[in-house]
Amino acid sequence: MKRILCLLLVLLMLPAAALAERMYIFPDSNKRLLTWDEVAAWDYCSLGYAYNEIFARHGYDFIPGGEYEYYFMTRPWYRPNGTGNNRRDCYPHLNSIEWANVDLIKEVRAGKRYNDGGRSIWTDFSTGFDTLQGFHYIELRAGQNLPVYSAPSGSAWRGANGKASVSTNGAIYAAGWESGWLLLMYETNNGGVRVGYVKASSIRGGVPTDECLTFAYTPATVLTSCVLTDDPARSNSAIITLQPGARVTWLTRFYNNSAWDYVEVSVGGRTARGFVRAGSLDIDRSVDPLENIDHK
Repeated sequence: MKRILCLLLVLLMLPAAALAERMYIFPDSNKRLLTWDEVAAWDYCSLGYAYNEIFARHGYDFIPGGEYEYYFMTRPWYRPNGTGNNRRDCYPHLNSIEWANVDLIKEVRAGKRYNDGGRSIWTDFSTGFDTLQGFHYIELRAGQNLPVYSAPSGSAWRGANGKASVSTNGAIYAAGWESGWLLLMYETNNGGVRVGYVKASSIRGGVPTDECLTFAYTPATVLTSCVLTDDPARSNSAIITLQPGARVTWLTRFYNNSAWDYVEVSVGGRTARGFVRAGSLDIDRSVDPLENIDHK
């Protein structure tokens, strides 16, 4: 079964209240009874996170290193109890509304076990430019294992010790095309996430998207030591640590529970693209990023 990657992500310039709500799947599942229709609007795997969100509010201790621990540790409101005794330190704190919602989500999810239709919380991963609408779930012909590079070039830096690849048997999300390369996001075998590019000629059976990417390509300088990562969702594992004064090329800004600047750098003589936390860069304002964006 395809595993749906999950992130709870926000759009540009959301007010604080809306931002807080986007950090939950069901922001008020502890205060009101959910309806069948609103629960059924979500896909099977997203409902797994919605179900566990109710327990996470009360500090549920998830399996260390598991997908739910990875996810909820990125939620600023989550505070694990740290005792491992959920029966004593979590369950008694759920109210009757929460238990009713737990039962409803469990029932709806059971009916979706073999059908991943519905809304995924992954698809709102977005940028600040209208020309980049974010990542969307796509289906590629199964049985392929596609090489993934951090930038749109076969000589670019490549993760997993130079062996990064994506199986088309799993869930894949695409943002669009650049120079014959498709920008993808997918879940890795170790439970992390990777964002990278796949060459069009390596994909068999066609690709159900014609979105085109256009970046700003604006000079920027690193202000504070920061990690460049191709996983802005879970592990934030480092491609390289950028030091103050380093020069990079700023491409655009992405948003999830945090804001991330997407940049291009050189790593060991190879071009690499990745994410640094917003606020780490001094972007050259003498070059207006918006002037380099094609708004056709």
